[in-house]
Amino acid sequence: MDLGISGKTALVCASSKGLGLGCAEALAEAGVNLVMNARGSEALDASAQAIRDTYGVEVTAIAADITSEDGRAKVLEAASQLDILVNNAGGPPPGLWSDWDRDDFIKALDANMLTPIALMKALLPGMMDRGWGRVVNITSQSVKAPIPQLGLSNAARAGLTGYVGGTARQVAEFGVNINNLLPGIHATDRASSLDQAVADREGITVDEAHAKRSATIPARRYGTRQEFGATCAFMCSQHAGFMVGQNILLDGGSTNATL
Repeated sequence: MDLGISGKTALVCASSKGLGLGCAEALAEAGVNLVMNARGSEALDASAQAIRDTYGVEVTAIAADITSEDGRAKVLEAASQLDILVNNAGGPPPGLWSDWDRDDFIKALDANMLTPIALMKALLPGMMDRGWGRVVNITSQSVKAPIPQLGLSNAARAGLTGYVGGTARQVAEFGVNINNLLPGIHATDRASSLDQAVADREGITVDEAHAKRSATIPARRYGTRQEFGATCAFMCSQHAGFMVGQNILLDGGSTNATL
């Protein structure tokens, strides 16, 4: 399918690896030029070069902490004329409700709610002026079904979801569409670290931990970054112009909910 976005430019945050990289690759395959961002320059530069070599698109790699004001300023300086924004950042650590104090919540809100809001506020006016834009916020399946040990993430991502719900309906008339993509478990470094933690805690192998978690997913496997990226690219395409303020689950059926 021709996504109709060849020649457009996208900022993909946290895109040196994992789900962000999957989104960057799928957009590049559709002919989209990229501004890629991540904290570490080594993995980022390698991923950016691989995309240039494979897809022949223009790629600007900006190593910066997108959750900081200085980092956002550095990225936005190189990404002022954007058609597509993919917001992405790692989630806060797990724990018990009694573990967290105000500073923990502020840090989580800064990374997973206020940073994507700041980027949208910076970039939406230009999209509106040009009459076209796409924003995809990578959040979590926990927006639909909160995960008890991820209270910090539940709170921050739910707050972002509420903000998007109202904002998306205010900018849609200008040809700008904002939606959220909610991943479950995918085969990324994050999933590997979670499997390792289970293996250490339960005295089993990592393969056994992986199999145990896979058995809880109706699809009986982890998702891949490639299929996640393909979904993101479609949400950024010309074909998604009537999708406004939606929360799209991609979790292999793990969230048992009708709506």
